[in-house]
Amino acid sequence: MSTILGIITLIVAVVIANIAHLFYPRLPLAVYQIFIGIIFAIWPTIPTFELEPETFLLLIIAPLMFNDGQNASFRALSKNVKQILSMTVYLAIFTVLVAGLGLHAAVPAFTLPLAFMLAAIITPTDAVAVKSLTTGVAMPKKVHQTLEHESLFNDASGLVLFSLAATSLSSGKFSFLTSISTFLYVFIGGILIGVITGWLIIELRLFLMRTNVDIGQIVIPMNLMTPIVVYWLAEEVHTSGILAVVAAGVMHSLLNDRLRLTSTKVQIATTTLWQIVSDTLNGIVFVFLGLSLPQVLGATTPQGLGTLIVIAVCLYLLTAGIRYLWARLNFVDLQDQPTQQSKAALLLALGGIHGTITLALAFSIPLTVKGTPLDLRNTMILIAALVILISITVGAIAFPKILPPKKKSYTRAEFRNSLIQTVQAAINRINEQTTHPLERAAVIDQLSSQMSLTYQINPTVYQQLLEECYEVESNMLDELSQTDEFSPFTLKLYARLITQNLTSHSHLGLRSLHRTIIQRLKWRRIQRRFRVVQATLANDEVQKVLRTLLARTTWAVNNHLNQVQTAQNDNEVIMVRRLYLNRIRAFGRHHQLDNEIMHQLFVTAFQDEHSAIQQALADGEINSDLAKALNEHISVDELVYMQSA
Repeated sequence: MSTILGIITLIVAVVIANIAHLFYPRLPLAVYQIFIGIIFAIWPTIPTFELEPETFLLLIIAPLMFNDGQNASFRALSKNVKQILSMTVYLAIFTVLVAGLGLHAAVPAFTLPLAFMLAAIITPTDAVAVKSLTTGVAMPKKVHQTLEHESLFNDASGLVLFSLAATSLSSGKFSFLTSISTFLYVFIGGILIGVITGWLIIELRLFLMRTNVDIGQIVIPMNLMTPIVVYWLAEEVHTSGILAVVAAGVMHSLLNDRLRLTSTKVQIATTTLWQIVSDTLNGIVFVFLGLSLPQVLGATTPQGLGTLIVIAVCLYLLTAGIRYLWARLNFVDLQDQPTQQSKAALLLALGGIHGTITLALAFSIPLTVKGTPLDLRNTMILIAALVILISITVGAIAFPKILPPKKKSYTRAEFRNSLIQTVQAAINRINEQTTHPLERAAVIDQLSSQMSLTYQINPTVYQQLLEECYEVESNMLDELSQTDEFSPFTLKLYARLITQNLTSHSHLGLRSLHRTIIQRLKWRRIQRRFRVVQATLANDEVQKVLRTLLARTTWAVNNHLNQVQTAQNDNEVIMVRRLYLNRIRAFGRHHQLDNEIMHQLFVTAFQDEHSAIQQALADGEINSDLAKALNEHISVDELVYMQSA
């Protein structure tokens, strides 16, 4: 039960951090997550929560690495094999050797196995952390690709080197040949297991999809369980579980073309679900780091903390310097233009940001060695945590100063306004029709929901429009009272109804409350009188009279709204139109809607929306990027409708 409560606590912390980042996005999301984790750790009523390193790797790191692998481009990976080997194998081994020897020489308390173990811990980089720090800046494409590919495979290198150091620590012996053979077995074996199991799972998915139309309830859970199964299987045969899940993910990326159109519904659901899972798990990692900091700091004296900070800074500078020289010496190709080589090397050095794997490896340090407690375990965990914090802090400060801000070809406001105009164009086309008012009302109401989350309503303007429409209805009722088309009681009943409707949609505080109470009392009297009329008239006849009257008044209201609608009150006019459409639907609630007519209206409306976008693009009112974003948004809405239909 404590584990379940702990996981819920982590998820709640991630949500809180996401909300904070939403309101103030200048700081990286990882900073908020670490900060919330620290707050939760020192909060007295929140219970402490510990996650075993093996469980941490299996349930959190493995799914993250699998998702990175299935999002990677196999074509890009195959073209950059030399670059990947240089960064993930040669650079990782060289960094561990230099950092380990340097740490042992500077701090003799760290034996060679411990020094190499700590160096292996701080070697892996975190692509998600880099992405969160470079969201608003324009990172050179080649540097970004190199960092992305590095983070896929150097995690496995760090894990293998960490395991070798842990084995040497526990046995007290170190054999170069044995270490090399073990490294190759773990590295290559993990890749082979991932490739084989990934291929078998994809073939099983394709077989199920060929023999069944809709099996999302099977395929989606299978896809989510793939990294856990692959990791467990690889670890059982003592190979790299991380490399196995990355390889399985890359296999899914390789065969994605075969899967893409097998089931559109499954593909969209899977992609969306993985995005949510990935963001949540990555957030949990940084929250967990924040939760762990107070506990580790509590076991360190202020004087000892200062020493550890110095060690962490020196290790970070050493590893960053190695990365910089690695690029400057052309061990990795980052820039086609020689004049930009120095900047690209600096970006590669700053891009060595640590996160998920570093933290997982730190908590994987054994508690005991040959039955004796490992005294430096908390010290090593704290140094690793400080290196993570330093790398994130330096990146958050340096990237915005070195790189130009990322320029968007359209703003959020432009997207919102263009979407409103596009949907409104389709609604106007439906309003031009005169038949099937109930079906049209239902379709327009649902189309309006496309933009209900994209605009803000001015209450004053909205209230003014309501009162104007009320005046239009009242004037029409006065005109109709001079004729014999409707009975006086029907007109009076309708007048009561629109008065009550205006009151229920007003926002006038106590005045509105008072008016509502009065109208409710009057409404009860109207209901009693209405039942008397129903006793003398057939119900269908009453409904027909009221619908006819409503159609006349709504027509007059729409004409008025067309006259007063401007670019400044578009949003409020839309909301008023929806109010009257819902009134039409309320009067016809006993009328069976024709689903075939509604389907035709929906299909035509979506086509009109796409046509409006193309026309706006042709007229130069929007650019191609904005047109693409609008078409994607509407296509998703169309797909959702088709699935629900």
